[in-house]
Amino acid sequence: MSRIIKELIIFVVLLLLLSLSIHMEQWLSDPIDHVSNLSHSQFGLLHPLYFTFGVYFVMSLIRLVIALIGRVFRRAD
Repeated sequence: MSRIIKELIIFVVLLLLLSLSIHMEQWLSDPIDHVSNLSHSQFGLLHPLYFTFGVYFVMSLIRLVIALIGRVFRRAD
């Protein structure tokens, strides 16, 4: 599987987990109304994507730092 597909899967799973964990009650009670009311949100229509990208970016930075630290210790051997 290519790297882009893996990262896209991570992003979509993160989007689902964040949206379900933050708006669990709305998703369980009336999901169609919840999606249709996205345009009336104070954060805007695309706010789930913005927030998910922010969390994904922070996660990517953490993964990068861990990979760099691992690379340093592997070279020390």
